Amino acid sequence: MTLDELRAAIKADPENAAMTDAGWEPLYTAGPRARIVVVGQAPGRKAQEAGVPWRDASGAKLCDWLGVSDAQFHDPEQFAIVPMDFYYPGKGPRGSGDLPPRAGFAAKWHPLILADMPEVRLTVLVGAYAQKFYLGGRRGKTLTETVRGWRSYLPYVPLVHPSPLNFRWQARNPWFADELVPELRSAVAAALA
Repeated sequence: MTLDELRAAIKADPENAAMTDAGWEPLYTAGPRARIVVVGQAPGRKAQEAGVPWRDASGAKLCDWLGVSDAQFHDPEQFAIVPMDFYYPGKGPRGSGDLPPRAGFAAKWHPLILADMPEVRLTVLVGAYAQKFYLGGRRGKTLTETVRGWRSYLPYVPLVHPSPLNFRWQARNPWFADELVPELRSAVAAALA
């Protein structure tokens, strides 16, 4: 199945009927020559409504960590943006944030999409859901432990979410900006070369 056929299949899947009926497109980008895949949780409400993933403060911070421009990041011939669910999952109870991605969604669609991107050299795993799915039992006991041991997972690179709200985590873990980010930028540049 081609990437275009896959998008049509995702929209036609009965499990996605409510989103398709609401006029929502599956929010991911993928091109056959993409070199880097970014796997996050699921689109936020604003991203879903705008139809553009990571076009917010978190996306700007992620681009900074990766050492790329917004234009590079949103070029599907360079980056594939393939979240754990392609649709906004809704709000959790009492302001607890967004609901998690639907169980089984990534297992159903990611292998089909990735199969059409043979030139992928690096996969960036943003947050615990992506890390659990792709690293399984190899990941650390905590998100911090997993991110700190990032070299052992290459060609996967686990990251914390680039939310501006993570400033306390970054302050407690200066190795992230001092060690991981510069090496990540080098790995991204090499993958895109």
